[in-house]
Amino acid sequence: MRAVPETGPLPDERPALRRCVAGDLNEFATTYWGSHALLSRHADFHPYDALQPNVADGFHSPDPRPDNPHDHHPGPVVSDDDRPGLGGSYNHHPGDGSHGDRSALGDLHEAGSGPGGLGGPFGDLFSLGAADELLSRRGLRTPFLRIAKDGAVVGDGQFTGSGGVGAEIADQVRDDKVAALFAGGHTVVLQALHRTWPALVDFATQLSMDAGHPVQINAYITPPQSQGFSAHYDVHDVFVLQVAGEKHWTVHEPVHVDPLRNQPWTDHSQAVAAAARDKAPVIDDVLRPGDALYVPRGFLHSAKALGGVSAHLTVGLHTMTRYLLVQELAALAANQAALRAALPLGFDPGDPAQVSAVLPEVADLFVKQIQSASPEDLAARLRRRTWSSNRPAPLPPLAHAASIASLAVGTTVRLRAGLRCRVVAGDPVVLQLPDRTITLPASTADAVTQLCSGGDHKVGDLPGLDEQDQLVLVRRLLTEAVLVTPSS
Repeated sequence: MRAVPETGPLPDERPALRRCVAGDLNEFATTYWGSHALLSRHADFHPYDALQPNVADGFHSPDPRPDNPHDHHPGPVVSDDDRPGLGGSYNHHPGDGSHGDRSALGDLHEAGSGPGGLGGPFGDLFSLGAADELLSRRGLRTPFLRIAKDGAVVGDGQFTGSGGVGAEIADQVRDDKVAALFAGGHTVVLQALHRTWPALVDFATQLSMDAGHPVQINAYITPPQSQGFSAHYDVHDVFVLQVAGEKHWTVHEPVHVDPLRNQPWTDHSQAVAAAARDKAPVIDDVLRPGDALYVPRGFLHSAKALGGVSAHLTVGLHTMTRYLLVQELAALAANQAALRAALPLGFDPGDPAQVSAVLPEVADLFVKQIQSASPEDLAARLRRRTWSSNRPAPLPPLAHAASIASLAVGTTVRLRAGLRCRVVAGDPVVLQLPDRTITLPASTADAVTQLCSGGDHKVGDLPGLDEQDQLVLVRRLLTEAVLVTPSS
């Protein structure tokens, strides 16, 4: 039997990742990340996992880290009692939605689950009631909703229409049509919840900081005894968080290891179907509320709801890979004149012999380019490509403007949660952001470094500046939406 790895007495500093990994996070990173599927029960979580993270505290984002080296080999089929924990919850309390009698998904909410069907181990993140609110009261549009049955996706026109006077846009979700399709056994897929549902906006922001990789979140709501999608693989890692009901999951090893984003499962559909049919699964089990499942990219998986309605979140991590560095190194090669030179007149790119004649020279030039590549230049390209993949925490424009107008030396400010930034000391100081750079006087170096290190800072305590300069600096960074105040 494999015991849950021991952890220290204090809460881990990565609170959102702790919602997905109940065991030792270092063991998860070195043993499971990208290489093994992992299932554990809600009961596997340690007592301190009941702490609710404050995702608005403005933690400083870590720089993207390279993928951990790993070998792909079969993961053990582990018994329920032997799996380190994934899933769980901090607080079991209702969300912020209120619901009337109308329900796009029908009368699904179990007695005792709280107002509007909220509650359960992940009830603070999402619920059946939250799904109904999105489907019936939030003016949801495509492509924020997909509907499927047995692997076939329903056309948008079957569940969308105009919103009526003053809202004539034709691709708005029709709750009555969704209800009919759901009653007919179709699975409802709410997409991009990291942009549309407040609790998951905050959760995704924090998880992106915790994991260093971009995050997306979808929800799958499946009728009893139904299957929305057949066996397939994703091109990103996934944490499955079971919100309501029970769902039987089957996970198989990859037929194409570590697929890139342009290598979908449909490229290997026959091999996927054969493996799902003929090979023994690495996980073949039922998820219940509070359980969670880690599925690395490339691992085949399918799921079927059992006796009641099932709802789960798929928390997707778009993993950065070594190939990303290769792509950017190739882009840097455009700076070398010899690699921009024309191929011979009359060159036929379809002739292997002609390609063979020029390949050694090109390969030699490319190797020299790679060996001489500047880490600073490569990092700059990676920043531009990856830092904007996840948006920082929401910024309420009106409240933020009021905070700027009322700024004083006694005001407390913090780095905007989820905002990646890098301070380059010099004259001027350069503050690198996902979509731009800001230049500031050299005298602000210590203050800017402190502000971007995370935590709360009183304007009047910033080092190296007099009161007027403190206010000028902070007002500039508030205006640039780099900093926020507790009221914004």
